[in-house]
Amino acid sequence: MERRGLDYVVLNQGYVSVNGRVIEHEATGNALLTELYRNHIADWPKFFKMDTLSKAGFVASELLLKETGERRLDGEEFTSGCAIVLFGATASLCADRNYQETIRDKDNYYPSPALFVYTLPNIVTGEIAIRNHWRGETSFYVLEAPDAVQMAFHLACAFQNKTTESILAGWVDSSRNDDFQAFMTVIRREDAADTDWLAGQLKQMINILNNK
Repeated sequence: MERRGLDYVVLNQGYVSVNGRVIEHEATGNALLTELYRNHIADWPKFFKMDTLSKAGFVASELLLKETGERRLDGEEFTSGCAIVLFGATASLCADRNYQETIRDKDNYYPSPALFVYTLPNIVTGEIAIRNHWRGETSFYVLEAPDAVQMAFHLACAFQNKTTESILAGWVDSSRNDDFQAFMTVIRREDAADTDWLAGQLKQMINILNNK
């Protein structure tokens, strides 16, 4: 029997798809993330305080988990079995640039703690973990470009933690407020056991992202 492929979401500043199904939208750039939030999520006001990297990762994760039918934990519920491992090239560059603008001019000096919070790339994993009540591993690796083989290796290593049952994984990148790209998927322990298969799945997502 042929093995079923991984569920995935792909998005950039002008394109959104879930398992290859294009999501219609009107806005582009950062406004697209807000449109997707309002139309498909709309119950997490912290979204509006996030930087672009976190917004892109958050929206991609929400669309994906809705597609896979993951049960939302609430109240005092939490799990240590769900991990988050993301990759990107520019880290927190977008937020760094925004913060730099607040301190660049000594005559117009207004450093913003709200921006400074996001000058770390792993904040996006924290936003997703808090939303879903996940207490497993959260990691953000910086690579020069999406590399399916290297990503599959790191994901397989993450399963060395015996409590990890699944990983929300993918690529999230943003160099400017209206420039972002992401793909996201959920992998299970059995998926990561075959790193060649996993790398092949990730490569398909990378190809879609690069061609949109």
